Amino acid sequence: MEAPSEALLPRRTGGWITFPFIIASSVGWTLAFGGWTNNLIVYLIKEFDVESIDAAQISNLVNGAGNLIPVLAAIIADSFLGCFTTIWISSIISLLGTILLALTATVDSLRPKPCEVGSTSCTPKPKVQYVVLYAAIVLATLGNGGTRSTLSTIGADQLADKPRDQGIFFNWFFFFWYSASVIASTAIVYVEDNVSWKAGFIICVAANVLGSAIFLMGSRFYTKFKPEGSPFTSLARVIVASITKREIKLPSTGEDFFQGCKVAPESLDVVVPSNTFRFLNRAAIISEGDDVKSDGSTSNRWRLCSVQEVEDFKTLIKILPLWSTSFFLGTTIGVQASLSILQALAMDRHIGPNFQIPAGSILVFVLIFTALFLALFDKFLFPTWRNLTGKSLSPLQRIGVGHVINFVSMGVSALVESKRLNVAKSNEGYNIVPMSVLWLVPQLALNGIAEAFHYPGQVSLYYQEFPITLKNMATAMNSMLIGIAFYLTTALIDVVRRTTTWLPGNINNGRLDNVYWVLVVGGVLNFGYYVTCAWFYKYQNMKEVADHSDFPSHE
Repeated sequence: MEAPSEALLPRRTGGWITFPFIIASSVGWTLAFGGWTNNLIVYLIKEFDVESIDAAQISNLVNGAGNLIPVLAAIIADSFLGCFTTIWISSIISLLGTILLALTATVDSLRPKPCEVGSTSCTPKPKVQYVVLYAAIVLATLGNGGTRSTLSTIGADQLADKPRDQGIFFNWFFFFWYSASVIASTAIVYVEDNVSWKAGFIICVAANVLGSAIFLMGSRFYTKFKPEGSPFTSLARVIVASITKREIKLPSTGEDFFQGCKVAPESLDVVVPSNTFRFLNRAAIISEGDDVKSDGSTSNRWRLCSVQEVEDFKTLIKILPLWSTSFFLGTTIGVQASLSILQALAMDRHIGPNFQIPAGSILVFVLIFTALFLALFDKFLFPTWRNLTGKSLSPLQRIGVGHVINFVSMGVSALVESKRLNVAKSNEGYNIVPMSVLWLVPQLALNGIAEAFHYPGQVSLYYQEFPITLKNMATAMNSMLIGIAFYLTTALIDVVRRTTTWLPGNINNGRLDNVYWVLVVGGVLNFGYYVTCAWFYKYQNMKEVADHSDFPSHE
């Protein structure tokens, strides 16, 4: 009997064959987005005459939106379009915004004419120039946000039958993401500062086109899961149903709870809701008036929910305190990121007689150390920890280490800024302090190491702990908290400007070191809050010891 023709066999989708397409598209989009966002503050100051602190605030708003939009994209992907469609539509929106931004650097009429400070011949700046600028920023940010979390989700979905491989995927996904960010922060920013803004932004456009093309080339290899409806709808139904049945007494047997399949069939074990948050269990009680059909469905899903839906909601409630500990963590990162660029602009950026580090590239040291330690984790740090302790480093331990290193980084930032201010006072009248910008490297390096611990650790924790219906939301949780943190950064800086004299237009006349000391104190308190939450948290879908390898090494 002849073997069936290969052409007649169903094509296998998913698996590691999709990895090159996912990673290459991620690299392209990261280069495109990072190429202009890393130098946005400098672009606004030099080309659109925006004041320094205001430019930093705009950058924080962009970064905040860029991290909140992935949450909206995850909801759309889960509810309506699926990951694949959401990604390719978002890539087009991102491309349109990047092209428009490139036009602001190419067409002279789309940016203000140069004007010297104190000149009386300056022409008023047309509002249309800023309309085009902000429209470009909004579109590019919206599109990039739509690809960020959904791309990591579709990548993990290709390895749905291999949970250990999903951990390895996340590790390398973030390694390439940070590596691409390094290139964007150095090579592209260097082109923008030393060749032209036009050339730099055109590179961003090309990277966006390349990323989109490669992603679509891999279409036939992806396993594409259909959207199953908004997860938030089921969460809302649990709340409504539990309130509606608040007067009903909780039953003592599992047969009175709705299973979401045929009610208490003999072939299946009856699932009883857990005792935590017991008031929510009423949402799954089959009471008088509930119409349960023979196929296990119900006509009024806002009155009767399945036990699984109730337990999914409880899982979300349990992890929210842990998630909330990262708000302040992200705020410290946002403050350091925006203000470090302003520090760099006021410091000696020369390395040798002919090379000057672009101010927008100073944050590359965060990315370098993050990428370096991500690579070391899989091959050295995690295996060493396992050999010394006999256990894998748990996600909660990994996140906790990131918290500690983060507030240490803020302390170093305060000490370095204190020294910079002393040098500035000894050289009054000069905007550029005769102090090397490399003094900022230690604090940025520590921040990068901290990110390598807490950021992938949080993504892995949420993805594995969240119920299957919230997987897209799980990978967007980090983006959501970072987005909120950047808005908190904007609010914090605004409060400091209104209530103190620490952040004037010229930071050489301020007390930026005091801002960092405030972040140190807040970081220590926040770490105490994190330890408390972690101590009481119980893992839902993973064993705390044996199966706790986030990114297992290859044997």
